[in-house]
Amino acid sequence: MPESLEANLEAVRRTIGRSAARVERDPAEVLLVAVTKMFPVERIREAMAAGLRIFGENRVQEALPKIDEIGPVGVDWHLIGHLQTNKIKFIEGRFRMIQSIDGAALVEALDRRLRSPLDVLVEVNVAQEPQKTGVVPADLPTVAAAVNAAQHLRLRGLMTVAPMVADPEAVRPVFKGLRVLRDQTSQQLGTALPVLSMGMTDDYAVAVEEGATMLRLGRALFGPR
Repeated sequence: MPESLEANLEAVRRTIGRSAARVERDPAEVLLVAVTKMFPVERIREAMAAGLRIFGENRVQEALPKIDEIGPVGVDWHLIGHLQTNKIKFIEGRFRMIQSIDGAALVEALDRRLRSPLDVLVEVNVAQEPQKTGVVPADLPTVAAAVNAAQHLRLRGLMTVAPMVADPEAVRPVFKGLRVLRDQTSQQLGTALPVLSMGMTDDYAVAVEEGATMLRLGRALFGPR
């Protein structure tokens, strides 16, 4: 196994530990989703050997051959990119979680196709960037209620992709905003929503301080694509 992956993972864990300590959190509450977009199966196997078990892919068509080669045992695959309705037929039995639910129509189509329960997150475009997917905060109650009412979907929490900025402190309000929206949604639905998937390579230290329970890291673990 390349030393760099182990060294990178150790550096990530140290950063998580420092961030968690600053806000008196247990770093064990923070799960790593290794983002394997554009990385080959060999790198995924190296990550598995280093103890990583959750892998995130952005596109169904890129994920399928990797999932089929590695198999489902001991690994959780998350779809973290936009799910097109024509790819829904490939989800069941392959993905453990869809992090990118972004509309009531997708909820309906997914629920209609599934035969077994699937964990999902609603993706919220907290910063309301026009080029990004995700529901705007005003539409969150409607979409969350649709997921909650679906027969086969289990709403576990919320996800966001923060704007790309030079200073990670600039996106702290985005992470704080997602946490507030999660708490409001949990209260409205009367159900626990434990997952906050927020924070990527450039801003994950701040995300941990604001309550992230899942970090989606590619470059921080694997190096440049």
